[in-house]
Amino acid sequence: MNTHGRNFRVTTFGESHGPAVGAVIDGCPPRLPLSEADIQPMLDRRRPGKSPLESPRQELDRVEILSGVFEGQTTGTPIALMVRNEGMQSKDYEQLRSVYRPGHADRAYEEKYGIRDHRGGGRSSGRETLARVAAGAVAVKVLAGYGVNIRGEILSVHGVTGEEAIREEILGARAAGDSVGGIVGITATGCQKGLGDPVFGRLDAGIAAAMMGIGAVKGVEIGEGFDAAGLFGSENNDQIGGDGRYCSNHAGGILGGISTGEPIVVRIAVKPTPSISKVQQTIDRDGRPVEISVQGRHDPSIVPRIVVVAEAMLALVLVDALLEQQKYRVS
Repeated sequence: MNTHGRNFRVTTFGESHGPAVGAVIDGCPPRLPLSEADIQPMLDRRRPGKSPLESPRQELDRVEILSGVFEGQTTGTPIALMVRNEGMQSKDYEQLRSVYRPGHADRAYEEKYGIRDHRGGGRSSGRETLARVAAGAVAVKVLAGYGVNIRGEILSVHGVTGEEAIREEILGARAAGDSVGGIVGITATGCQKGLGDPVFGRLDAGIAAAMMGIGAVKGVEIGEGFDAAGLFGSENNDQIGGDGRYCSNHAGGILGGISTGEPIVVRIAVKPTPSISKVQQTIDRDGRPVEISVQGRHDPSIVPRIVVVAEAMLALVLVDALLEQQKYRVS
């Protein structure tokens, strides 16, 4: 399951310490103006090493378009996007060859496949999300042609809000050899009505699956989300005014799995970075208890860099649903 989508199909490839990571997009409409310059800004937002709040790993993350574009326009054939890995320090992970890091997929991968890439987690590394962002940037370009805009923001980190307080919380966790998670909100505006295919192709289900497919995400809410459980129906229902418009948007822009035309409102819960220098208990391959302190270059919080990843995943879901809807003829 390395491919996302039915119509705008994205297959990602590559590992954290391999030669490159990238994506192949199959199903992008032809004659879309596209260049590396359209993709690079989103990759730059995800790129590490920009501030003390992020991993110090230095990567240029320069995207290369290998196919599917001719004379500045998409041709309708597969678009191959690649970013070369340049700042790897695989030696930092040698001590982890036979030890399982708490909170990581090390043990799960080895138990499933009988083999794992210990260098930064291989395919389970957060670096794989770079490929999603590259493909998502193309989806964003397609959606812009339909008037759809997607914007993400940090709502809180470790329970605190406000830019300066969030910064101090992350820096404090880093100084303590620890990490913190948080909440990110993503909103899509300008989305047409009618996207989503009940009952098993619901738009909200697709969004939830896409967000939960991001390794650090442990929860998804749409609209009022979990808070809806504490409301009366009279409070949660989006009444319809005489002008035909919804008076509120507690549903987050989706009813019955179908977009209503209101803003699509999503929130995700992001776990703390599992790689921390604090000493933790684990076992090695032989089942022997050991203590571990994970060294190397890691984000004290994944939250700042995951915002653009979530935007990309929402874009991929929406463009796929939009292309699906174009198969229908509705009055």
